[in-house]
Amino acid sequence: MASITVRNLDEGLKRRLRVRAAVNGRSMEQEVREILAGVLGEEPSPPAEDLFTSIRAHFEPLGGVELERPPREPMREPPSFD
Repeated sequence: MASITVRNLDEGLKRRLRVRAAVNGRSMEQEVREILAGVLGEEPSPPAEDLFTSIRAHFEPLGGVELERPPREPMREPPSFD
């Protein structure tokens, strides 16, 4: 099992989480697990390789898109801080 740490949590949000956990008879940690499982457990995230398919499906009806590549230039000299 993995663990995470959440920093800079708003005090009001933490208080509401504590109350919600108490109402449900759970610890705050268990309540967070339940919330995450409820929100993220419903829909699996699309696979990363699906991004290409999604972008292509968006532009294919338009006849595709041809992008012009800018010409490559040599790198300039780095600044001197002497």
